[in-house]
Amino acid sequence: MKPLSATEALAAIDTGTLTSERLVRDCLDRITERDPVVKAWVHLNPDLALAQARAADATKGGLLRGIPVGVKDIIDTYDMPTGHNSPIFEGTQPFGDAACVALCRTANAVILGKTVTTEFANRHPGPTTNPHNPAHTPGGSSSGSAAAVADGHVPLAFGTQTGGSVIRPAAYCGVIGYKPTFGDFSRVGIKMQCHSVDTLGLMARTLDDIALFRAAMLKLPPVAIDRGGSAPRIGFLRTPIWDEAEPDTKALLEDVAKKLGAKDVSFTPAFKDILDDHAAITGWESLRNYADERLRNPDKVSAELMAGMKRSEAITLDRYVAAQRKTVAFKAFIDALFDSVDVLLCPSAPGEAPKGVEYTGDPRFNSIWTLAGTPCVTLPVGTGDMGLPLGIQLVGLRHADDRLLSTAAWIAARSI
Repeated sequence: MKPLSATEALAAIDTGTLTSERLVRDCLDRITERDPVVKAWVHLNPDLALAQARAADATKGGLLRGIPVGVKDIIDTYDMPTGHNSPIFEGTQPFGDAACVALCRTANAVILGKTVTTEFANRHPGPTTNPHNPAHTPGGSSSGSAAAVADGHVPLAFGTQTGGSVIRPAAYCGVIGYKPTFGDFSRVGIKMQCHSVDTLGLMARTLDDIALFRAAMLKLPPVAIDRGGSAPRIGFLRTPIWDEAEPDTKALLEDVAKKLGAKDVSFTPAFKDILDDHAAITGWESLRNYADERLRNPDKVSAELMAGMKRSEAITLDRYVAAQRKTVAFKAFIDALFDSVDVLLCPSAPGEAPKGVEYTGDPRFNSIWTLAGTPCVTLPVGTGDMGLPLGIQLVGLRHADDRLLSTAAWIAARSI
């Protein structure tokens, strides 16, 4: 049976045909059946989850009244360990909840468990597999969250994005991933890799669920998706690394752009190397934000992460400052593009999920927009040559996230 979305489950709870306890039991049953293959979860306590569900059924109120949520394991939870996929933090119990988890509890959600992340949400992978084909990666770093939502383990889950860690795994797993405008969601209680760009994101199987989840994170009433608006002005932006997209991705984007009547938009030459600036900022900041791990536990940090930080030692303060200044101009340039378009259409990833779980895929089609601070959403649109999901990425004007979600719904109705 097709798993319920969060909004479908809420409708059933409100009419009395479903309880949170039943919903959570169904999720746990699905996890028991499938997680030996998918490996999306690093911590589950069924008794704790069911206790939360019974409490939600008893109180009945709240925006998320009894809906289960998966939490990426770099996000603190007071009643579950937060391990960061690192032996340094294995079994560590935080003193409190991250703000996003506390807001979920305020909305009467059930914190189902902790989902697998790559080490410190960086590049060293965890065990999670792609639910469509376990021989392929689910992407990273929010690997467990994307796989769990895609495989029907949970309707909602948190991810985080420094480069492409929400949009890319969502695209690889065939779900909807949403990265909000930078700064809209609190990051308190989330392990920080790069403070200038790290962004909390959301994953779900429907846009209505994303809108609901977003409202809980803002502690505001949900803004309904508007599917009946006029046709948006769509800009097709291939990005400076378009040539690195795989043929099936190029064909998909060009077909969607033609179908929607999109007009071509391009970067000014001044920003053709903007990904180098993203790398300079993230390299400089991550080297310093992992100072404790490097000082006290270098033997417990993966060789992959240590090598990346070693390379970052070559980034000078002058280079970091220049990248930050250029980013200010880049954000203004991107904002100005929305004078003539309502949304930008571009790739969610180079192509389908790569084979194997050691490499989580290239994040650079997302890193551009993480640096820009723009809201982004990926929609699953068809499959590639290997039969795995492909996505399209839609980018909106900063602080116009609600409009982006409605525009995405208009496009989804004509592209999927």
